[in-house]
Order: sequence, then C-alpha cells, then structure tokens
Amino acid sequence: MAGRILPVADRAQVRAYARRLTLKYPKELGLALSLHALAAISGLASPRLLGELVQAVADGSGDVHVDTIALAIAGFVVVQAVLVRLAVYASSRLGEKVLAELREDFVDQVLALPLSTVERAGSGDLITRTSRDVDALSRSVRHAVPETLIAVVTCVFALGALLLVGPVMAVPSLVAVPVLWISTRWYLKRARDGYLRENAAYADMTEGLSETVEGARTVEALGIQKRRHQRTDGDISRSFAAERYTLGLRMVWFPSVEIGYVIPVVATLLLGGLFHAEGWVSLAQVTAATLYVQQLIDPLDRVLSWMDELQVGGASMARLLGVVNVPDDRVAGDTRPDGEELKATGVTYAYREGHDVLHGIDLDVRAGERLAMVGPSGAGKSTLGRLLAGIHGPRTGSVTVGDVELVELPLDELRGHVALVTQEHHVFRGTLRDNVLIGRPNATDDEVRRALEAVDAWDWAEALDEGLDTIVGSGGEAVSPAQAQQLALARLVLADPHTLVLDEATSLIDPRAARHLERSLAAVLDGRTVIAIAHRLYTAHDADRVAVVEDGRVSELGSHDELVAAGGAYAALWDSWHGKGR
Repeated sequence: MAGRILPVADRAQVRAYARRLTLKYPKELGLALSLHALAAISGLASPRLLGELVQAVADGSGDVHVDTIALAIAGFVVVQAVLVRLAVYASSRLGEKVLAELREDFVDQVLALPLSTVERAGSGDLITRTSRDVDALSRSVRHAVPETLIAVVTCVFALGALLLVGPVMAVPSLVAVPVLWISTRWYLKRARDGYLRENAAYADMTEGLSETVEGARTVEALGIQKRRHQRTDGDISRSFAAERYTLGLRMVWFPSVEIGYVIPVVATLLLGGLFHAEGWVSLAQVTAATLYVQQLIDPLDRVLSWMDELQVGGASMARLLGVVNVPDDRVAGDTRPDGEELKATGVTYAYREGHDVLHGIDLDVRAGERLAMVGPSGAGKSTLGRLLAGIHGPRTGSVTVGDVELVELPLDELRGHVALVTQEHHVFRGTLRDNVLIGRPNATDDEVRRALEAVDAWDWAEALDEGLDTIVGSGGEAVSPAQAQQLALARLVLADPHTLVLDEATSLIDPRAARHLERSLAAVLDGRTVIAIAHRLYTAHDADRVAVVEDGRVSELGSHDELVAAGGAYAALWDSWHGKGR
C-alpha cells in the first residue's frame, strides 16, 4: 500500500535534479574537473618515457640516461599523487555540499507531505526512505560520484594519449567494446527496477517489524504471534528474493566486464607485435600503447564498479525525489474566516473507496464551548476529530470555520484556528525548553513555564538537574509516556489556537491526575473552543455539550444532564461507567 501512496520519481526527473544540483556550484565543479584532468595528464608521462627508453635500448643507442628517465618518472608520479589528493579533496567538498542540500530538500519535502497521506502510507516506507535510502545516496555522493569522475577523466586522457601514440595502435583496444557495451547495457536495463524492488521490499519488512514491536502487547493479548511470524517470514522472503535478483545481475555483469579488461591488453600486444613486424609502428609505440591500455583498466574498472553503486544511489534518489510527486490534499484559497464557529455539514468520509466510516454528520460547535465526543471504539470519533481539525477533507459535505472550508486555509493559518493533539506524541532530542517551544518558537521562558504549569508538568520539569536546559529525547533524560503527553499539551497551550481538538490527549496519565490536568487546562483555555474525544466520562460530565457518536453518526447531542434524562445511549454509558452497570 505504501508503495502506491508514496511515488517514485522517473529517470528524467532524477537526471534533471542531479544536473541542477551539480551545476549549482560551477566554480567547485570546475576546480575538481581541472585538478582531475591535471592528475590524469601527469600519469600519462610515464608510459611515453618508458616506450622511448625501450626503443632506445632496442636501437642500441649509447646515449640512454636511465637515471634521468627514472627521476622524471618519479617526479611525475609525485606530482600526480599531489594532484590526486587535491582533486579528491575538491570533489569531496563538492559532494558534501550537494549531499547537504539534497538532505535539506528531502526534509522540507517530507515535512510538507499532507498528513492524510502520511497516515495512509504508514511508517515503513518513510522510515526506509529517510534512513536506508539517504544512507545509500550518501555513499554515492561521497564516494561513487567523485571516484567515477576521476575515472572518467583518466579514461578520456588515456584514450587521447593512446591515439597520439598512433591511431593504428588504438584499434586492438576496440575489441573489448562489444563485450563491455552489451553486458553493461543488459545490466543497466534491469538494475534500476531491481534496486527499486529491493528497497520497496525492505520498506515492507520495516513496516511489519515496527507494527509488531509497537503492538507487542496487543499481539500477546490476542495470541496472534503465529500470524505476525508468518507476516515477518513472508516479508523477509520477498526481501531475500529481491536482493537475490540484483545479486544475480552483478554475477553476470562483473565477470563479463572482467573479461573485457583482459582482451584489450592481449590484443594490443599481439596485433602490436604484428604491426611492428610489418614496419607499421615502432617498438616505442607498441610499448607505450600497451602501457596505456593497461593503464586504462584501473579507471575503467572503477567506472564500471562504481556504476553499480550509482544504480543503488539513483534508485534511492528516485525514492527520495518521489515524495515531491505526492499530490497536495488541499488548495489554499483567498477567503479568510469571519469568526471561529466550527461547523460540519453533511459530512461523509471513507478511508477506502466505497466504505464510508462517517455518514452525513451535521455538527455546529459554538465558539468558546467545551464539546465532548463519546461513543464505543470504532464509532468514528477520532476520524471526525481529524476532519474537525482539518487533517482530512470530507468525501462529501463541508467542514468550515467562520464559513470558510478548513481545507481551503493555508496550513499556517489553519493551525491558528484549530489544532489537534492525540494520544500519539513525540519527544524530540534537545532541551526540554526546545521541545515546548515547538508550539511557538519566540516564546519567553516565563511563557514556557506557564505552559508547563497549565499541564501540571512544571514540578517535575523544575526538578530535573538542569531544569529547562535538560536534554531529553533519544540519548537524553528519560521522559515517561505520561510526561511526554504533558509536553504535547504544553506545546498546544503555547501555540494558543482558538479551537483545540483533544483526541484521548490525557489517556496515558493517571485518571485522578488526568482530571486535575483537564480542570487546569480548562482554566487556562477559558474562552477557547475545546473538542474533547474521551473514554473517561467525567470529561463529558464537565463539558457544555456531549456528542454521542455511533456507527459513524451523531446519535445524540446535548448537555450531560439532558442526555442522562433522555435515557438513551449516553445514559447507558454513564450508568455503566459510573458504577450502576458494573
């Protein structure tokens, strides 16, 4: 499912992005290419000098200064080593710049993804793209691209030197071209799709494992360990099959190109010998040509070897860039809300086409009121809460604030009107202060403290060794699930939207502490609209009105006293929860 929701960029898009990103730094690119060219030219002197030495010895010349030639060759080798060092450094700097920009672009694209798409896609594919694919692309940018660049430049100059030795001596090296061309073309035609399948299979495996780990208690409670084992085994089998396919490609391609390296050297020696016997070329030309062909093997081997890594990196880049192709789930309009009244009219919604989970809901939430939504699990409360927060747009009908559709508001403005806090939460690595400031980055320490006090978190926050400067999150001070939920609520208090949708936002906190917390929040949020989706019915008792959601419909709506007196579904829930039915 994730693979269908999160698309993959095509080859043209990948090439265009790589070209744009590389050409963005023309000076750095020019410097790297120049240094590589100079290094390649320095390496071409030795074969020519050795060829002339062999010719002089063969001619019986007494004027041969071996020591001078040896010193000259050594000098060129030293110069080449220095230039290669500088060229690699320049290429690496360019690669790090390109990689940094690519990472930043990807983070921006992921953060801009519609929340509805992220929820449908699940975590596996996104985790794989942000970890495995970024890792693979890093290797390509840091190593494969510079090494390939060096090898290509070296090949070009070596071929040029071979032609200068004598065009006829370049003919034997052409013998290997059909082998290399056909085998490489065969490989490239299959490699990209193979690596895309490999990454997609790995994403499915990650998704399955994360689901099993996160839902370990549910798996144990329902006794579905065998089913989860089967799912994991199936994912591993598909991942193994995908990796075996790409390994099979390499097992055919690599031996083919290895043969292609040997053929030109042998052909140059044999044909060069025949040409020399016929008097067409000198011994110096045969020697230099053979050394140049031998010299071609190393850069050619690096080009073809790194080409496999580039295919992996290209597939990863296609997956990273594919995030851009996710269509937006809303189009911001120019109209702005006139007031803060939240209204749902004729709302239906479906996660899958043809299977509505909400059916024609009409609900007016008055500005400043506290509305509680209650009902059995799976009734559609959380889905309705997400629609009222503007996370999803309705399939039919409308959800408006101040007579403007929520999905027509820019996200920044939407969050100033309505925001959602669920029982899902995250503590980011950083200081406790930074975690709260996510709600409003320019808030002062006094405002942060008041936000923490509002959610009953100041006492434990102040007791930390470094207070607000304490590092929390991964590798930092441990924060309990209940404390993490308090931090999420503190962010919301600091953000100060007019309407808050709280979806089981205190579910991880002790019931008595949760009731005290909700009363503290009520005091701080006085005048704000609060929609509380709750399973603890004291939340409904304290609300201005209660909406009972059953089977995707609002079956009852009224105050706590009115609904208890009506003797309907809410009264039955209240009696059961309050003790009459238990």
